[in-house]
Amino acid sequence: MVTPSITGPLAASLRQLLDFAWIQTRSCAFAIALMSGVAASTLLPGLPLARYDLLVVYGVLLTLLFWLRGWENGRDVAVIAVCHVIGLAFEVVKVSLGSWSYPEPAVLKFAGVPLYGGFLYAAVGSYVCRAWHLHDLELVRYRPRSTAVVAAAIYVNFFSHHWLPDARWLLAALLLGVTAGTSVRYTVRGVRRRMPLALSFVLIGFFLWVAENLATYLGAWRYPYQLNGWQPVGVEKFGAWSLLISVTVVLAAMIVRSHHPEPERRGTTLPRS
Repeated sequence: MVTPSITGPLAASLRQLLDFAWIQTRSCAFAIALMSGVAASTLLPGLPLARYDLLVVYGVLLTLLFWLRGWENGRDVAVIAVCHVIGLAFEVVKVSLGSWSYPEPAVLKFAGVPLYGGFLYAAVGSYVCRAWHLHDLELVRYRPRSTAVVAAAIYVNFFSHHWLPDARWLLAALLLGVTAGTSVRYTVRGVRRRMPLALSFVLIGFFLWVAENLATYLGAWRYPYQLNGWQPVGVEKFGAWSLLISVTVVLAAMIVRSHHPEPERRGTTLPRS
């Protein structure tokens, strides 16, 4: 008996979907390697080096490997380094306020935050940079200045809402406003496709929330309600990541724009990286 095969538009759509998923997986290579290291570190026998310190060394070696192999270029490493620094600053403030904690001991720890914590944000920067290359991304009708201002306000609000009214809903509306009409062009199997930039923030935010559930399960850090046993991360963090990813995209876009400067009129098309 001959098994029927899927042909026509359905088969083409399925191939596009599978290829998109594969490119996304490749884009997450640094994050997958980092989380694999976190998972493996939980299985190691007692070592003279603290687990958090070991993960700092592992993160540095991963960064060097990706750079030396040409998987990330100098511009990518610059974006990743900035993500690492602003991520550590974010962690120091949040940990000091008790939002979450790193309960294990470490030598390479500042204000309760192990230095490896910055690599968690560097992994997000690596994803954006690799996706930019592998998908041959372009931002169409992008408003660099206004989007950067809103993204910076979003970053600040994650600190200031502990003392001032939380403006995340207002900032979410402003982000929708400044990205209205802005789209991402990307390539899958040689076909150029388009997605609203705001939708990409939501999709990335969802997968970051899933990754955060995995990371806390592996003990990468702990929320207060997880100290006596793991519990799922609250769904509100999905929205938080959807906002925060705008900061990383703005940083990556700034690097691209610095190499291809164009005036900001009604909207700029950022060329492929």
